[in-house]
Amino acid sequence: MINMNRPVRNRPPSVDSRILNISSTAKTFLYLAVAAGFLAAVCVVGQAFLLSAVISRVFQQGQTLNDVAALLLAMLVIAVIRAAFIWCGDVLAQRSASHLKSSLRETLTRHLFALGPAYTRKERTGELVTSMVDGVEILDEYMTVYQPARNLAVFVPLFVLIVMFLADPLTMPVLLFTGPILVILLALIGSRTKEMTERRFLELRWMSALFLDMLQGIATLKMFGRSREQIETIREISDQYGSTTMEVLRTAFQTSLVLEWGGTIATAFVAVEVSLRLMSGTMPFEQALAVLIITPEFFLPLRQLATRYHAGRAGKAAATRIFEILDTPAQPASSHTVIQPLPQFMDIHLNDVQFAYDGGKRAALQGFSLRIAHGTTMALVGKTGAGKTTVAQLLLRFIETDHRAITVGGVPLNDIAIADWRAKIAWVPQMPHLFHGSIADNIRLARSTATHDEIISAAKAAHAHEFILSLPHGYDTPLGEKGARLSGGQQQRIAIARAFLKNAPLLILDEATSHLDSASEAAVQAALKQLMKDRTTLIIAHRLKLVYDADQVAVVEQGRVIEVGDPKTLLTQSGPYQHLVNLYENGAA
Repeated sequence: MINMNRPVRNRPPSVDSRILNISSTAKTFLYLAVAAGFLAAVCVVGQAFLLSAVISRVFQQGQTLNDVAALLLAMLVIAVIRAAFIWCGDVLAQRSASHLKSSLRETLTRHLFALGPAYTRKERTGELVTSMVDGVEILDEYMTVYQPARNLAVFVPLFVLIVMFLADPLTMPVLLFTGPILVILLALIGSRTKEMTERRFLELRWMSALFLDMLQGIATLKMFGRSREQIETIREISDQYGSTTMEVLRTAFQTSLVLEWGGTIATAFVAVEVSLRLMSGTMPFEQALAVLIITPEFFLPLRQLATRYHAGRAGKAAATRIFEILDTPAQPASSHTVIQPLPQFMDIHLNDVQFAYDGGKRAALQGFSLRIAHGTTMALVGKTGAGKTTVAQLLLRFIETDHRAITVGGVPLNDIAIADWRAKIAWVPQMPHLFHGSIADNIRLARSTATHDEIISAAKAAHAHEFILSLPHGYDTPLGEKGARLSGGQQQRIAIARAFLKNAPLLILDEATSHLDSASEAAVQAALKQLMKDRTTLIIAHRLKLVYDADQVAVVEQGRVIEVGDPKTLLTQSGPYQHLVNLYENGAA
């Protein structure tokens, strides 16, 4: 007796179904491609009957070509129609793949932006790039080759069986016996392909990540004389990847060979039993010839599936990694989803904030409480790893914490739309990212509608105008990847120019003067002091020159605020802040 109260477990969707559900347009084009392939098979069956009729009438009944001209014309028309169906099937399958790849790349990109830097920092960049580029591209063959073959391997044999039942029921047992055997052989041999294709895609991801690491660290490798080791590592991984690729191809050829032999042997069985009945006079010649011509069409889709089986496995292996990325939750789910308007004042409260990385295993903030009053400058100081940058990441909403732990003007931060909130923040990180493009384009990143005069004004405020004009093409000077043509101080001033251009009421400076020489630091500090005027500002710094002018200083240790107050007042007390200042000034001296 079935227990009606037992909960029903929903099986997770298969990789195949998830791929097809990425884009409804791609699925529609795929089904149309399969329909075109099926109609092409129907045309072959029609040609078989017409051809057998022509041969029977000409060679057995003595008719002339004029007598069978109508049949020959019909065969020609069907051949043209079949060619059109094949062409349409190929075009529709390619359009299906194009829509799928476009939708998947858009979804992946959107999700990676939602995951933010907290996720991408944990992953190897080269591996992510491989999944987004090569992994998605692998799905081209999956949609254009494997999926049509997979569907036609079901529908065409069923259609041939129906035709055979109507034309010659005695031949059906041979097909019903040999067909499943070939399917079992395909499954047994093809199962080896799954592990190999997964390993091959993993090796490709690993090799791409290693190449990127090597290119980014090429100066370090040369400096320490480790270039030859890296070359040897690349050679070993390349050889392994090549061996795995050849192993996949060998298995694909073996599968195809077995199916070819199986289909040939099964067709021979049909030929033998049809010949015996033909010689005994129990079967007409025209019917026997039609059966012999149609029989290979029963096995053809299975043979084609065997040759394209590895494309399906490769696509599934790539899609599995892509779905791992897409299944990563962007942020903790919150039961409270009311979106409130932005508050008028940037009065920020962090109340007993708790946060841990690595799924709660590595605590960063443990009861962090702080108030940043509207229009004031708050500086966070403390040892590396104390939790200062985590506070900035929470305010930037790259990571999320408890719903009401952070409020802005009395409104829970999580109740404010992320896009609206980030529009009110200007951020100058320790290592600003400059994109490949002109200097003007990199500054305009803060506000896409900015005019050239506004860009120049922002650059002047950031003390960047002079060095920009000294470059070969001024504001149109192209920058290399990560601003390779600029010094560290120049890159920081470009980032400050972005902040000036954005003109946001909340400013976050995360180690904005680290790794700069004295001259660059002085120029950057002058620009920052001007930028901080009339804004709510959070400074995170190891160098304390900017901290001296802050309205409030909070000393952070092990994820908690252990001291907070006016910097001048704190200097008169024998507390943690005075200790940090003494260490800093002694180190500077």
